[in-house]
Amino acid sequence: MKSSRLLSILLLLQTRGRMTAAELADELEVSVRTVYRDAEALAAAGVPLYGDAGHSGGYQLLAGYRTRLTGLSAGEAEALFLTGIPGPAAELGLGRALSAAQLKLRAALPPELRAQADRMRLRFHLDAPGWYAEHEETPYLAEVADAVWQGREIDVLYRRWKEPREVRRLLAPYGLVLKAGRWYLVAGPDDARTYRVDQILSVTPTERTVELPEGFDLAAHWRRTQEDFHARLYPEQAEVRLSARAASRLTGPQARALAATGHPDPDLPGWTRATLPIESADQAESQFLSLAADAEVLAPPALRARIHTTLSAMTARYA
Repeated sequence: MKSSRLLSILLLLQTRGRMTAAELADELEVSVRTVYRDAEALAAAGVPLYGDAGHSGGYQLLAGYRTRLTGLSAGEAEALFLTGIPGPAAELGLGRALSAAQLKLRAALPPELRAQADRMRLRFHLDAPGWYAEHEETPYLAEVADAVWQGREIDVLYRRWKEPREVRRLLAPYGLVLKAGRWYLVAGPDDARTYRVDQILSVTPTERTVELPEGFDLAAHWRRTQEDFHARLYPEQAEVRLSARAASRLTGPQARALAATGHPDPDLPGWTRATLPIESADQAESQFLSLAADAEVLAPPALRARIHTTLSAMTARYA
């Protein structure tokens, strides 16, 4: 809707300052010509909006102008209450601030939206960690978060998986990520790397400031990190035939590979052939043996021979 888009332009300029028509168009997913028309409509409505031409030009609001628009829709009010996750906020030291902000937001809502927001809060609860994940203490999370927020370098004692186990690192914090109940620090100073916050044994802030690398985007960096992780996790492939029961037990990348490469097996009606990613020969042997007679490895030959050897030994033992 045009009215919603006009409000979005107003709020973008209020929060970000000067923006070009191209930047606004990318943000709103519309054409630059549409942004020109919307800017004219805002100016005609009395909004103190002006634009500068040239390479460094763009639209901006008159200095000091602030809108007091509070026209939240029902969905927007519900979403704001749903995003207030108390656990992570408390871990960051923002539990009281979150409660106070929600209280103020609730008081500002009209009665009908307040009732819907309350219903959302009472009927939905977000619990990020998995079932079998134990809660890991992160005693230095608040200090790390403060360093991220203040843009300060930190000297940390970090525990890693290989020897030497405990190492000192001078880190330039770029951002924090919460993944499946676990906090990760993305930090430089060179290439951005990922550190588990629960493995930080001490934190000493320094006076040196941190500048984010040009063009760095935390969400985009994390997506690339996840893609690289999955690529490293499943470096090999196996060609298999599966019964319907075995196919239903696949999850994650293997389930996606089954959907992409699976086709009816020409020799066994009702079975499916597919090329699946595997972590290693050890992992694949255990996995396919767990599927028993509902799965058969066709390739690579070394993995097939390995499973045959194991099955022969089991047959001899149980004979």
